[in-house]
Amino acid sequence: RRGHGGKRAETGPCARGKTEAVIKNFSPHYRRQYAVAFCRHVQRELEQHRDSQSQFLKSKPPVEAGTVLYETEVLHFAEDLKKWKDRYVVVKNDYTVDCFETKEAYQKGASPKYHILPAGGKVLTSEEDYNLLSDKHFPDPVGSNEKEAAQAFVQLPKEFPVYLWQPYFRHSYYCFPEPGAQKQFSAALNDCVRHSNHDFLKQTTYEVEAFLEAIQFFRQEKGHYGTWEMITGNEKQILSNLVMEELLPNLQTMILPKMKGKRNDRKRAWFGIVEETYGLVQQQVSEELSTLKEECRDFAKTLEGTIRSDMDQILNSKNFLAGKIKATVSEPAQKCCTENIQPFLTSILEELMGPVSSGFTEVHSLFDKEVNEIIQNFQKTNDTTKLKENVDQLMTLPFNSVKMEPCYLKVNLLQELLQDLKSRFKVYHIDFVVQRTQNFMQELMENAVYTFEQLFSPSRQADSAKVATTIEKVKLRVLKQYDYDSSTVRKKIFQEALIQITLPTMQKTLASTCKPGLERIVKKKARTKERSLRKGLLHRMKTQ
Repeated sequence: RRGHGGKRAETGPCARGKTEAVIKNFSPHYRRQYAVAFCRHVQRELEQHRDSQSQFLKSKPPVEAGTVLYETEVLHFAEDLKKWKDRYVVVKNDYTVDCFETKEAYQKGASPKYHILPAGGKVLTSEEDYNLLSDKHFPDPVGSNEKEAAQAFVQLPKEFPVYLWQPYFRHSYYCFPEPGAQKQFSAALNDCVRHSNHDFLKQTTYEVEAFLEAIQFFRQEKGHYGTWEMITGNEKQILSNLVMEELLPNLQTMILPKMKGKRNDRKRAWFGIVEETYGLVQQQVSEELSTLKEECRDFAKTLEGTIRSDMDQILNSKNFLAGKIKATVSEPAQKCCTENIQPFLTSILEELMGPVSSGFTEVHSLFDKEVNEIIQNFQKTNDTTKLKENVDQLMTLPFNSVKMEPCYLKVNLLQELLQDLKSRFKVYHIDFVVQRTQNFMQELMENAVYTFEQLFSPSRQADSAKVATTIEKVKLRVLKQYDYDSSTVRKKIFQEALIQITLPTMQKTLASTCKPGLERIVKKKARTKERSLRKGLLHRMKTQ
């Protein structure tokens, strides 16, 4: 990185200016959607709506914070030292990756040497795949000769590497002496990436709803419809990704042509500059988002009394406006659906059903296999203490990345099968459907093993001769419940995926023809509502 400090100095003002501009343009969307989401929240509270979706399996309570899911000794490339060092990696149930100097340092409570938030990352296990991906994100204007291109970016001390690529962080490099350890670590990292990407998105608070809707409207205003691959991580990360999406082309134009030296040195320096810029952006985003949220919370407090007292009037106005909008868009929407969407729905659904259903079937088979092994082991040993250990081990199955990975891989086939969606529906990011499905699979496995534990307790088995029969009965009962719940979840996945894939086509088609008319309707309704509120306020002042 030496010799490029001046380039970094240039990025600060550029990053601050772009961040301010993005936050300024994002804020009106967030304020509006915050009010809308808060109103929905109060409505749900008043109407006491409950989730009507039924399930047979018992829901596993959340794992205690700080629970260790995976730990191992690794060879890790220390970027600051340019050397491979023995480290101790720990993954807890927040799915971040902590890298300690030694196992002893971790056990003594020392701070990690590196703390990695893997949202948006990709895990690779071959040097060739890593080079292809990293080169895509280093648009080198100088180019390289054949000799430079052949040089390894990081020299590997062992045969089995694992690379964690991240879009705006410098990448992490690990090495193992044998393939089994490589497989365990890469599977654990994939779990971390998947959860880091989606655990924030599945929160159901009105603040999260408001944020995600604001991001959607902000991007639509710029002509971007459909899913965005950088909707990964928490609010700070997502909004920072939004800034970087606009900032990165400027950085490339401003800095890359001025960089000198060997290709790998320039590449390494570029990744360092991107990481430091992202750090500056995140810091500013965190401060400004915190101020914006506080402002919205204060505003929501002033609204709450009015919303609660005037909920009937608000709902009537909402329904009236919805009717006006429906009348405006109904005909062109129907036309778009008939011509551009409906003919393809059946084929899309068929492509979705195969991999998704086979993934859930694989989870069914894995649970069945693991319980059968418990039965066989007990029949051989007749040891109730060992039986309890085996049942306790079953509880960790959803977090056993290597055993669960074959289930997840079934769903990965969607990446290949849905390739034609890229041209037909402009869907470039199917990872969202894949990873969300895999999270559902893990959740159902958690519920299955938890339900098994609740229905079968080794310590309560008085007659050891009947234990194997009891386990078999409990297993069949759990599998029956699992099949029902997985069917319900799959329907939800298919419905959400079809909407995600096809809705952008309709939005883009309707935007040019319907948007002006809709804006006039909304503005007219807003003026009417404002006059009504003023009259109500004047009436209250007079009566007081």
